[in-house]
Amino acid sequence: METRDNPAILAKKLSKNFDALTAVNQLSLQIFPGEIFGLVGPDGAGKSTTLRMLATIMNPDSGSARIAGYDICQEAMAVKDHIAYMSQKFSLYQDLTVQENINFYADLYGMQKKGRESRVAELLDFSHMRPFIKRRAGKLSGGMKQKLQLVCALIHTPKVLLLDEPTNGVDPVSRRDFWRILHKLQEQQVAILITTAYLDEAERCDRVGLIDHGQLLTTGSPDEIKTMMTGKILVIRSPQARQIAQLLHDREFTESVTIFGDAVHLVCKESSEVEQQVTNLLAQANLSYEKIVRTRPSIEDVFVSVLDNQNTGQAMKSGQSISSLHDLQSADETTVAVEHLTRRFGNFTAVDNISFRVRKGEIFGFLGPNGAGKSTTIRMLCGLLRPSSGTGTVVEFDILAQTEQIKRHIGYMSQKFSLYEDLTVEENINFYGGIYGLSGDQLATRQEWALNMADLQNHRKSPAAILSGGWKQRLALACAILHEPPILFLDEPTSGVDPLSRRHFWDLIYDMADHGVTVFVTTHYMEEAEYCDRIALIYNSRIIAAGSPQELKTGAMHDTIIDLHCPNPQLLIEELSALPQIREAVLFGAGLHIVTANADSAQKAIRDLFQSMKLTSFSMETILPSMEDVFISLIEEEDRRLGDHSVSGGLAA
Repeated sequence: METRDNPAILAKKLSKNFDALTAVNQLSLQIFPGEIFGLVGPDGAGKSTTLRMLATIMNPDSGSARIAGYDICQEAMAVKDHIAYMSQKFSLYQDLTVQENINFYADLYGMQKKGRESRVAELLDFSHMRPFIKRRAGKLSGGMKQKLQLVCALIHTPKVLLLDEPTNGVDPVSRRDFWRILHKLQEQQVAILITTAYLDEAERCDRVGLIDHGQLLTTGSPDEIKTMMTGKILVIRSPQARQIAQLLHDREFTESVTIFGDAVHLVCKESSEVEQQVTNLLAQANLSYEKIVRTRPSIEDVFVSVLDNQNTGQAMKSGQSISSLHDLQSADETTVAVEHLTRRFGNFTAVDNISFRVRKGEIFGFLGPNGAGKSTTIRMLCGLLRPSSGTGTVVEFDILAQTEQIKRHIGYMSQKFSLYEDLTVEENINFYGGIYGLSGDQLATRQEWALNMADLQNHRKSPAAILSGGWKQRLALACAILHEPPILFLDEPTSGVDPLSRRHFWDLIYDMADHGVTVFVTTHYMEEAEYCDRIALIYNSRIIAAGSPQELKTGAMHDTIIDLHCPNPQLLIEELSALPQIREAVLFGAGLHIVTANADSAQKAIRDLFQSMKLTSFSMETILPSMEDVFISLIEEEDRRLGDHSVSGGLAA
């Protein structure tokens, strides 16, 4: 990294107000050439406003900042020449093709024709967008638009790169590829400021800043940030994870409890007695478990711990989520049944001959890369799109002949939150209540329930347009379940929402499922896949695997995963991947996941390599695969089965 005397970004006491709201409050930071700085915080904390000021899109009310030595207010044009900025909104021209959008941005940045072709080719391969080069941007899926915007932002090599949640809505394979590009830019001494809702990405940054209510609470390396974590984290693996979480929820020693599939993460007081207390409670309640182990905190653990303490009382009221109308007396009954479902658009098959069943009260996860067919499937199940062939029922109504009955008996929350921005929170709730046939006292009662459940009482007169992503999510969910539907379809419901809001959201989902509501959810957060009772993985428009998270991790995954921690792991990927004992080495959080068929021989090869490099500071252990490992392994295995030895071919389909 270059000298610390000349920061690429230098901000001093930046402030920005919107009427009575202070969006950014006296923010100061320095970011240096060749450094990746992650800015994390809850929705509405001031992250996007900070980036907009640095990108000269809006002026600060007070304070100053310099980018590459130029003042953001006095020398805005010079600043723009030295930055690339990617906002959360798609800055694309919908009527232009992928190629035309790329050429437009290349011209905008003054990129010379010489050398442009190779740069475009590199970015097209990184994003797997080459097969869509002639498709109009308006015809791309949300994830593909996100990838195209990444390509456009990176078309030239700036001195400063400002990225506002750039991987939001992008599948895990593309996220890994994206970080490879970032590390290449880092080697070219580009200063990178990135906001992200994926806190495993914050682990990969050189430094992290935690912002809340416009104030920068702390900055430091990921390891330094983790020292803010008070208490310890115990992981309890059990098939009765939900019951264990409920048992431990209000205990004196408990700071927080989170469920990750068949594992409970208990943040508790730093005391040698706690583990024995937990063991005794589990024995008294006759709850089985495999083991209790202590684990290291992640950035997300720190984030949730710090902000949950500061924002006590702002969680959604999961205990008041839904009535017992859909109790579990008939939990074995099927809510969704699909046989040989297919949907074609002209010559393109978006969904190809899929079959599955979902039981009452089940949380069913539907996973797959961008463009795999997830949203198309949901639209058919919701009666919004007619299948080309195949059959299916939703709550016993036929998806071909009884679409209007289906619409009245489901809740649907789309990727983009179907809210009316110009209406207030209260007016949105009333509007959806009217659609669902609620009126009079019944609507008034359900409206108060919705406002209380989503903790939106103080925002009831606020236009939806001014709400942060997390608040919009709460409102959209309240509107979707206003009529107490027996099944809820959630299409990427937590995309771009901060981890605190995401955990509270899933508390509510668990509560609904416990009361017999079936939840059908798509997600790109592989951690959320752990929350589901069962999962189906769709790829190339076909279902390639299905089962519980535990079944997929132990049965469908044929490779072994070694978790490797060492300094600057991104610099070792090529050397490790070149070892014949290793199939792949990929970034995972602050370390690397090594994919191998033989853990013993791979670990010996790694030790020999590190000894030759005189690298002594490292640790590694064989672990149970994460859902992200399973997701990518199954996709690559399917590509090999089809004779396509690169992930890009399948992902582009």
